[in-house]
Amino acid sequence: MNTHDERPLNNRVHHVRAGELDGYAAISGGTVGSRNLWMGMVENPPLSATDNHHHGESEAGIYVVSGHPVFVYHDGTQEVRIAAGPGDFFLVPPNVPHREENPDPNEPAVVVIARTTQEPIKVSLPELYQLKETETK
Repeated sequence: MNTHDERPLNNRVHHVRAGELDGYAAISGGTVGSRNLWMGMVENPPLSATDNHHHGESEAGIYVVSGHPVFVYHDGTQEVRIAAGPGDFFLVPPNVPHREENPDPNEPAVVVIARTTQEPIKVSLPELYQLKETETK
C-alpha cells in the first residue's frame, strides 16, 4: 500500500476494450482507479440535443469521432454555434454553459470526452447564458 493514499500503488497500464465501457465512462476512478482524469464516449442520436449544462471546475476536451455535432454556448452577447465534423477537437473551459446538438436526421454524432476530474460532473441549467464570476465561486 502507498503510505500517502488508501489505494494500492497504481503502476500498470489499464486497457479498456471497446464495448467494456461503464455507461459512458472508459477511464474514471470507478473503472480503472484514475485520480485526475475522466474519459468516455458519448453517442448523440440523430435530431437530438443535450440540455444546457456545464461541467463545474472541470475542463473538457472533446474529439469528434463521427457525425456532425454542433456545439452551442453563449459568449455574453449572443448564442454561438460551432459546427463540427470527424477529426475536430474542442476545449470547453470550466463553468462554461453549453449544449451539444446533432441536427443530422440520419447519422448519430459520436464524440470522445476527456475531463480533468476522475468522474463526470454535469450541472444542468434552465437556459444557456454566460456565468458571472460570482456564480463560479
